[in-house]
Amino acid sequence: MILDPFYPIFDSSAWMKRLVPLGIRQAQLRIKSDDLDLVRTEALDSMEICQRNNCRLFLNDHWQLAIELGCDAVHLGQEDLELANLSQISEAGISLGVSTHSKKELARALSTSPCYVAIGPIYPTILKKMLWLPQGLERITEWKSRAGSTPIVAIGGLNPERGIAALERGADCVSVVTDITLNSQPEQQVSHWLEITDPYRKSSFTGVQT
Repeated sequence: MILDPFYPIFDSSAWMKRLVPLGIRQAQLRIKSDDLDLVRTEALDSMEICQRNNCRLFLNDHWQLAIELGCDAVHLGQEDLELANLSQISEAGISLGVSTHSKKELARALSTSPCYVAIGPIYPTILKKMLWLPQGLERITEWKSRAGSTPIVAIGGLNPERGIAALERGADCVSVVTDITLNSQPEQQVSHWLEITDPYRKSSFTGVQT
């Protein structure tokens, strides 16, 4: 899979509607809720927005719902990876991205033939309490050498300056949450991210292409 170098994560379809039309080509919907009806509604709305704007959508955690709705892709953490039916995900033609924090987790993730492996947090993050210490930029280079042709996504505490540093260290893509959603001018920040990551954007990338 060809990844766009900019990969924002949103917790609602309202954010998708507001920001995806600015030119985002790849986004994740991450809703931490056990209310499946809510997640389904948000996912359907996000799918419509992304399809209309040629943006690939990853659904976080809810792999069964991703199969039901026919999502482009799903992202799983290590705990979700243990519970998910990877054969069903593959048979449905849904691409799989996986979070990793250690060499053991990386090896496990690579055994699933993912479309990418994410590494983080690269820097301290306020998004959620992490069991893992910040990985640092050096770990990106190490992951890249171990992952072979599998793309690497860097996440955690990234701002534009740190994001470019991560791309220069070998990340194929940088994932951003609070730098956008907590920004006083999120539209301008998205436009800035799109501009600074453009030199790393492969000309053949076309959004929903797999």
